[in-house]
Amino acid sequence: MNIYKALWQNALMYILYFIILFITGTIGYVIIEDYTALEALFMTTITLSTVGYSETKPLHDAGRIFTIFLILGNFGILTYVIAKVSQFLFDGEFRILYKRLSMENKIAHLSDHVIVCGCGQNGFEAIKELRKSNLQYVVIDKDEPVASKEIEFLIHDDATRDEALLHAGIKRAKAILITLPSDAENMFVVLTAKELNPSITIISRASKDSSVKKLKAAGASNVIMPDKLGGVHMANLVLFPDVKEFIDVMSTYGNDENNIQELIPTKTQTLEQLNAWQNSGATVLGVREKGGEYVINPPKDFLISPEIRVIVLATSDQADVLRKLI
Repeated sequence: MNIYKALWQNALMYILYFIILFITGTIGYVIIEDYTALEALFMTTITLSTVGYSETKPLHDAGRIFTIFLILGNFGILTYVIAKVSQFLFDGEFRILYKRLSMENKIAHLSDHVIVCGCGQNGFEAIKELRKSNLQYVVIDKDEPVASKEIEFLIHDDATRDEALLHAGIKRAKAILITLPSDAENMFVVLTAKELNPSITIISRASKDSSVKKLKAAGASNVIMPDKLGGVHMANLVLFPDVKEFIDVMSTYGNDENNIQELIPTKTQTLEQLNAWQNSGATVLGVREKGGEYVINPPKDFLISPEIRVIVLATSDQADVLRKLI
C-alpha cells in the first residue's frame, strides 16, 4: 500500500543518512589521522554514539576539526529525525495514518457491499440512497469530494486501475455503480470489473445513446442516461404531474412509511397463494422474470419462483413479514 511504502521510504532515508555519516567518519579518520580501519571504525562509533570513551590516539588539529563536523552532522540528523517524528505524532499525520489504516482494514473485511466509482452529482445521489437502505459502500474518486466527511470508506485513486478496484474489494462486492463523466472511462471500468468479478452486478452511467449498447455488451447489467431521464421526467411532469410526483415520493425521495422494494422468493407458488395484501399489507406492483422482462400488476395466478424478482410497495415491517412468506 502507498502508506507503508511512504513509511519505509522515510525510514530507509534516515538509515541511509546514518550509514553515509558513519562511512564518512571512518574514511576521514583513516585519511586525516592515519588510523587503521578498526581504529577509525571505533573512533567513529564512540563519536556518533557520544558514549564518552577516550580517543583511540591523540587527535591533531585537523582531526579535532573533523570530529567537530562529524558531531554536528550527527546532531543535525538527530534533530531532523526528532522533528519529523514530532510532526508525525502531533501535527495530525499519525491520526490521519491511523484513520486510513483502520479504514483499509475495515474495507478488507467487507463483503456483499457496493462500490461507487466517481463521487460527482450522480454518484453522491446514489450514495445517499445506499445510506438510506443501510447498505455498505466504498467510494473510489481521484479528487476530494465536497461531502467527503460524510463518506466512511473513501479511496483516493483512479477507478480505471485494477489496483483501485481490488483495494475496494471488488471480488467480494455484490454490485458496482460506475458514474465517471467519460463514457470511455466507464467502458474501461465495466470491462475490468467484469474480469475481476464475473458475477458482480454492474450499473453504469452513459452520456451518449451510442454508448448504451457498447456498455451492455461489455458486461454492464444496466445502463442509465441521467440527462435523457431528466428530460423525460420534466416532460412527464407537464403531461402527468400527479402521477410523476407520486412515483418520486415512493422511489426517488423515499418515504419513512412506504418504499418500493425488491424481494427474492425462496419457494414456488402463485400470487394468489402468497396473498401478499391479506398476509402482510404489502402491495405487489410487478415482477421481473428470469429473462429480464417486467410484468406490471401481474394476475393472481402468476407463478413466482426463486428465479423471479417481486417488486412490492411496503413498509419495512410489512416487507419483513412478506420475506418469511415468499
